Amino acid sequence: MVISMIIPVLDLKEGLAVSGKSGNRDTYQPLQTVFHHSSDPVEIAGSLLRAGASELYIADLDAIEKRGSNLDIVGEVNQIIPVMLDCGASDLDSVTKALQVADKVIVATETLKRFQDLYEIFSRFGGDQVIISVDVLQNKVLSKYMELDFSILRENLVKLQPSQVILLDISNVGTGEGVNWDLIDEFSGLESSFILGGGITGDDIDQLYKRGVDKVLVGTALHNGHIKPIF
Repeated sequence: MVISMIIPVLDLKEGLAVSGKSGNRDTYQPLQTVFHHSSDPVEIAGSLLRAGASELYIADLDAIEKRGSNLDIVGEVNQIIPVMLDCGASDLDSVTKALQVADKVIVATETLKRFQDLYEIFSRFGGDQVIISVDVLQNKVLSKYMELDFSILRENLVKLQPSQVILLDISNVGTGEGVNWDLIDEFSGLESSFILGGGITGDDIDQLYKRGVDKVLVGTALHNGHIKPIF
């Protein structure tokens, strides 16, 4: 079986790594992981590095929900292993601030307010430091501020030509229900830039590689030991 590059996931809330299902953030609990006996994100990051991970996805849930932030912890982790960070950054100022503590910053549809902001961000920073995340909930684009659908996003992704695009099916997060293949089909032809996340299992990985996807975000299945930590 061909193994894709697994990017470990850590969700942060109130200073701890946490876990949950389907984006129900109020119910998330401290993470139990095979990589460390505690839910300390700095300690877990060190263990992931020793296991061979070369980068780490962090979602700062407090920052995304505008209930504070964990940026100081992200900065510590980024000294250990390069971090791609989703902290709700959606304009030049917030992306600039996030890049002070992280290697790369994610601009997610959930918190994006205007496409103009996205184009300005890419004009300033380019695709090496900025990753677009297409957030999906119940098979619809998740956005707090814009009316978005897959066709609008596809049109803008083709224009921007980002080097990396996260397709994150939030409905599947933590469920182990497998890949949402219909979501991939919505963006057919752009697979080489994909980082896929949400419910991915070991059985999915070979099929994803055949579809041209060679990077995946894995949280629950990695931390509970169901997917081997082959990075």
